Amino acid sequence: MPDTHHAARPVAADALLILRRDGRPAAFDPGKINRALSKAFLAVEGASAAVSHRIHEVTAELTEQVVAALTRHGTQTLHIEDIQDQVELALMRGGHHKVARAYVLYREQRAQERAAAAVVAAPAAAAPRWQVKGADGTLRPLDEAALAALVAESCAGLPDVSPEPVLAETRRNIYDGISEDELAQAPILAARTLIEQEPNYSTVSARLLLAVARREATGFVTGLPVRSQAEMAEAYPDYFTQYVARGIEVGLLNPVLAQFDLGRLGASLKPERDLQFQYLGFQTLYDRYLLQTKGVRFEMPQAFFMRVAMGLALNEIDREARAIEFYDLISSFDFMCSTPTLFNSGTRHSQLSSCFLTSVPDDLDGIFGSIKDNALLAKYSGGIGNSWTRVRGLGAHIRGTNGASQGVVPFLKVTNDTAIAVNQGGKRKGAVCAYLESWHIDVEEFLDLRKNTGDDRRRTHDMNTANWVPDLFMQRVEQDGEWTLFSPDETPDLHDLYGIPFREAYERYEAKAKRGEMNVHKTIRAVDLWRRMLTMLFETGHPWMTFKDPCNLRSPQRHAGVVHSSNLCTEITLNTSDTEVAVCNLGSINMGQHIVDGALDRARLQRTIRTAMRMLDNVIDVNFYTIPQARRSNLRHRPIGMGLMGFQDALHALRLPLASEEAVRFADESMELVSYHAIEASVELAAERGAYASFPGSLWSQGVLPVDSIKYVSEARGEALDQSATLDWEGLRERVKTTGMRNSNTMAIAPTATISNIVGATQSIEPTFRNLYVKANMSGDFTVVNPALVRDLKARGLWDAVMVSDLKYYDGSLGPIDRIPDELKALYATAFEVDPSWLIEAAARRQKWIDQAQSLNLYLANPNGKKLDQLYRLAWKRGLKTTYYLRTQAATHVEKSTMTRSDGKLNAVKLEAAPAPVPAAPVMSAPSASANVCLLDDPTCEACQ
Repeated sequence: MPDTHHAARPVAADALLILRRDGRPAAFDPGKINRALSKAFLAVEGASAAVSHRIHEVTAELTEQVVAALTRHGTQTLHIEDIQDQVELALMRGGHHKVARAYVLYREQRAQERAAAAVVAAPAAAAPRWQVKGADGTLRPLDEAALAALVAESCAGLPDVSPEPVLAETRRNIYDGISEDELAQAPILAARTLIEQEPNYSTVSARLLLAVARREATGFVTGLPVRSQAEMAEAYPDYFTQYVARGIEVGLLNPVLAQFDLGRLGASLKPERDLQFQYLGFQTLYDRYLLQTKGVRFEMPQAFFMRVAMGLALNEIDREARAIEFYDLISSFDFMCSTPTLFNSGTRHSQLSSCFLTSVPDDLDGIFGSIKDNALLAKYSGGIGNSWTRVRGLGAHIRGTNGASQGVVPFLKVTNDTAIAVNQGGKRKGAVCAYLESWHIDVEEFLDLRKNTGDDRRRTHDMNTANWVPDLFMQRVEQDGEWTLFSPDETPDLHDLYGIPFREAYERYEAKAKRGEMNVHKTIRAVDLWRRMLTMLFETGHPWMTFKDPCNLRSPQRHAGVVHSSNLCTEITLNTSDTEVAVCNLGSINMGQHIVDGALDRARLQRTIRTAMRMLDNVIDVNFYTIPQARRSNLRHRPIGMGLMGFQDALHALRLPLASEEAVRFADESMELVSYHAIEASVELAAERGAYASFPGSLWSQGVLPVDSIKYVSEARGEALDQSATLDWEGLRERVKTTGMRNSNTMAIAPTATISNIVGATQSIEPTFRNLYVKANMSGDFTVVNPALVRDLKARGLWDAVMVSDLKYYDGSLGPIDRIPDELKALYATAFEVDPSWLIEAAARRQKWIDQAQSLNLYLANPNGKKLDQLYRLAWKRGLKTTYYLRTQAATHVEKSTMTRSDGKLNAVKLEAAPAPVPAAPVMSAPSASANVCLLDDPTCEACQ
C-alpha cells in the first residue's frame, strides 16, 4: 500500500521528552524500558540463572527495537502510553506470546484502576485545570462539565460502552493552551483507541465527530452553533430551510431546490438517524461527501440525504412525496446510491452516473477523441472502460503514411496519463480500464503493461487492464490447441462477432494465415498464452479475466449492438459503438438490513427494490451528460445497475458459513428474489412512463428473461448450465412481453468500496477480509472489528484483552485460537481461509439471475500455477461473465499497537505487505521479484461506488 504521508524525520533519543500521565514532562530514559521488560519476563519465566542470562540478552535487543521505533516517528514529545504501545508491539513481533499476554492484561488492569480513580476524583476538582485557546487567541477555562456531557450523550443507548474511559483518555491528551480544534478532536481520538476492545466505541467516535460537524454546519448556516444532539433534533427543520438557501447562495446547490416545500421536507427529517453511523462511515462522509465552502462543511447528514433525494425527484409530479420516499430509503441504510450520485445529486452539476463504456476506433481522430471523452467523463466522477481491440497492432500497415503501426500500447500510455491528470476535483483519482481481445496481435505486450520492469514508455502503472476472452480461446486451452494472433485491420469483423459466428470467422482467418494471405499474424500454443495471462494476473493484479461470449450471448440488447468490453470494475456489460457511449447508474441494496429474525424479509426487500428502481430510472433523466454519445445511448436504452452489499453480513445473521452449500443456496434464492422484483419494478415503470425506445426486438420483448438466456451459452458451448428456479416466473414473462421494460438492463453487482463504509456494511458480495484490521482510505486509517464476531464471543464469555491480543497476532484469523469453538471458526472464516471455489459457485448461482455482471474478487492464500489454472477455468465453465481482482496473500502482519501518529492519524491494526509468493512451476513461469501486489485496503480503490 503506498504511503500517502510525508516521511517523518527521526529524532535523537536524548532529545525525546516524555509526558507523564499527570502532564508533567520527564527526560527519556531507555534504561526504564529495559527494566520494565526484564520485570515482565521474570514474572512469567522465573528468575533462575540461565533464564536471567537469556532475559538480559532478549530485553537488550527489544529495548533497541523500541527506542528505534520511538525515534523513527519524528515526534519529540511522547506520552508514556506511546512507549508502552511500542513495548507491546516489540514483544508480539518477537514471538514472546506469554509475556505479551501478561503485559496486555497488566496494562488493561492498570487502565481500569486509573479510570475508576479518575471518576472518584473528578467531583473534587474545584477549578478548571486547563485553558483553551480560542480562534482569536484568547484563553478561556475548559468547561469540563460540557465535555463530560458531550461524551455521555455520545455513549447513550449503546451497550458495553462507558463515558469514563473516553474521558480519562481525553484528559490524558489535553494540555494547557489547547486549541478549540484540538479539543474537539481529543475525545474522538480517545474513543478510537477503544474500538478494538469494544466495537460500539466506533459509534461513539462517530457521534463525537458528529458534534464537530453539527457545530460547524449550524454555525455557518444559522449563526447559532448547536451543541447537543437533543437540541439538533429540534433545530433540524429550521436549519434545513436555511441550509438550502445558503447552498444556493454559495453556488453549490441547484436553485430549483428552493421551489420544493422545504418546510414539509424539513419536518420529515429523522434526526435520530444521525446516530447510526460507525466511525469509518461518518469520517468518510464528513471528509468527502458533505458539501463545504472555503473549508467549512455546512451540510448535516440528514440534509445530505434529503439533498440527494430532492435531486432525484426533480421531475416527479409530487416531488415532495417522492423526495421523502427516497430520503427514507437511503437514510435508513436499506439502500444506497453510488458515489457520483451522492456527490452530485441536487447540485449544479448533476453527473450522477457511475460507469461509462466506449469502443476506440482505428484512426487518430477517433483515438484521441476517445481519450478526450475519457477526460470529460472522469471530470465529474465515474469509472471508464475502453475497448481497444479495433486499433491495429504493432507492424500493421498504415496506408496514409505507407508506414507501420506502433500498435496499441503507446496510446494506452497517453490514456494512463490522462486518467492521472483528471482526478475528479481531488475527490478521487480518475480511473479507466483498457480491454483487449485475446486474439489481438498486441496481446502479449498488453499483458506486460503493469510490470515494474522494462521500457517505462510502454508501461501503464496507474491504468487497469482486462482480457476480453472469447470462448473459442478457452476451448483451445482445454484442447491444448493452437491460437493465432491477428491485427484487427485485417480481421475487422472479429470484434463484433461472438459464439458460433465468431468461431467460423476466426477459423477462416486461420486458414488464410496458413496460406500466407495475412500480413500480420502469429501462431502460439493457446495454453502458453493462458499461462502467461495467469502469470501476469498473479504478478501485477492485471489484466483481469472477463469473458466475451456469455456477456454477448446473454445480453438483452443483442439486437441493438455488441458488448465490446466491461467497465472499470467488470460489472457492466452494455453495447458500445462509434455513436453510443454506454452509461450505467448504480446503487446497492444493503442485504444485511433485510435479514429480520433470522430470515430474509421478502416484503421489505420488495419495497426497497421498487423505490430504488424508480430512483435509478430518474437518474437517467436528470443526469448531466458531458458528451452527446453518452446522452444518446442512455436515453435510448435506459440501463441501470442495481446491486447489493452486505452479503457476508446477511450470512452472519443467518448463521451460514460462506463455505457451505447453504450459503450458495442463499446466494441463489436471494438473487432470484432481487431479479424478480427488479424486473417487476421496471415493468411497473414501463406501464407508468413507457418502455425504453429500443425495447422492440430485445430478448425482453421475446419473453426471454436473464435466467432463460443461459440456454444460449449452453447451446454455443454444447454444455448445460444451471437454470433452476423457485419462483413462478411465467406470469412475469407475459407482463414483460405485453407491457415492456422501462430499462434495457436492471442489475449489476458493483464493488461498493465506499458506500458500504458509509452504511457500515460488508462490501458487495465480498467475504470478510479480516475480523480485526485497519481499513485505509483517503480519509485515513480506521480500526475495523467484526461486530457480529464480538457479539458471539461475548455471549460465550470469550471476549477479553487476551482475545484482542490473539486476534491481532493472528491477523484477525480465528483458526489458530484454540479456545474458539469450531462452529465460530467456520462462520467467521476470513477471505483467505475459504476455498475460492465457493465464491465462484455462489457467483454462478447469482449470475443466472443478473442481466449484467458482478465484480467478483477471488482470494488465494497460497497460490500456485495449478490453483490459478483450475480457478479461472472453473469461473469460465460455470458461465461467469467477468471476474475482478485476484487477491493473493502477501506476507502480512498486524501492527499490534494503538497509538496516535505524529500526523494525528491513528495507528491500530495495520496491514503491511511484502512481495507475493512465487507460483510453482511448471504450470506457470516464475513471476518477477518486483511483484506489484494489489492490496485489499488500497486507499484509491473506490472506482465504481
